[in-house]
Amino acid sequence: MLIFTVGDVVSDSGIRLLEKTLRPFKKLKGIHFTIVNAENASGMGLVPEQADRIYNAGADLITLGNHAFSRREMLSYVEDQPYILRPENYTHYNPGKGHGVYVAENGQQLAVICLIGRVFMQNQAENPFFIADRVIQKLDAKIKCVEIHGEATSEKSALAWYLDGRVSVVYGTHTHVQTADERILPKGTGYISDIGMTGPVDSVLGMDPETSVERLLGVPQIKYKPASGACMLQGALFEVDDNTGRCLSVERIRLS
Repeated sequence: MLIFTVGDVVSDSGIRLLEKTLRPFKKLKGIHFTIVNAENASGMGLVPEQADRIYNAGADLITLGNHAFSRREMLSYVEDQPYILRPENYTHYNPGKGHGVYVAENGQQLAVICLIGRVFMQNQAENPFFIADRVIQKLDAKIKCVEIHGEATSEKSALAWYLDGRVSVVYGTHTHVQTADERILPKGTGYISDIGMTGPVDSVLGMDPETSVERLLGVPQIKYKPASGACMLQGALFEVDDNTGRCLSVERIRLS
């Protein structure tokens, strides 16, 4: 199975690039399942209309992170939409779900678990290691993918080693910076610390550079705004053995 994971979509320009490039790339590579992190599609958060566009662009599943409920419209939307995941280790007071089992285009089942990190993250999430243990025990699907939305590379890497051999793929999101540490761990789990972002190239993590600099200089009452200009789509492509669930290859992707 070929699984394509797409880095955090930032602003409307990121969605437009996704609409332009995703389906042709899926056809070119023969991809069976596509997971798109979309929690920054509106800058901070996602709204249902944007989610619909991302599905229509070719996403099979949308994942969210620390901005999952920054837009109130999502509180009811995630309850009604089975193909969207918020972090599993959010407390039970949050609507929606954090894992699911899906059927890929090749007819094979795969399970996806969405987690959020706690190191350097301001949240009340439960321990992602313990939650991963609990969910994995319930899953019969041979192929299992884990997204860890987190700030600290150390936490993401440690989780991958902790789950090595028990899941097919562990990949990170959130930092908007694609890392060059893709590898297959000794027991067969494919890993990369962060798959990057889908948004403006000349930006500070997708935001306007001038505005970002002014905020860090201490200019009062400056709000972030999305950058303009050419965009890139970053992600990672994982090949997984259908019979064993072991990852066979990991490839960083960048499209424009």
